[in-house]
Amino acid sequence: MKNRLRELREARGLTQEELAKALGVTRQTIIAIEKGKYDPSLRLAFKIARFFGVKIEDVFIYEGDEDE
Repeated sequence: MKNRLRELREARGLTQEELAKALGVTRQTIIAIEKGKYDPSLRLAFKIARFFGVKIEDVFIYEGDEDE
């Protein structure tokens, strides 16, 4: 899933480590989400959106199923 996590993080001047600590996850998790290699749980997606004060859809871009 595409996302704007890196863009939002960098706009706040945060390192991956700082964001990970604030969200209670590992830096590796943040790296994987930013690279689109890991889709966060719904709970973590909400946590990320709330942290940045935006809606989930402002962070994560749903591209739909290939069947659609």
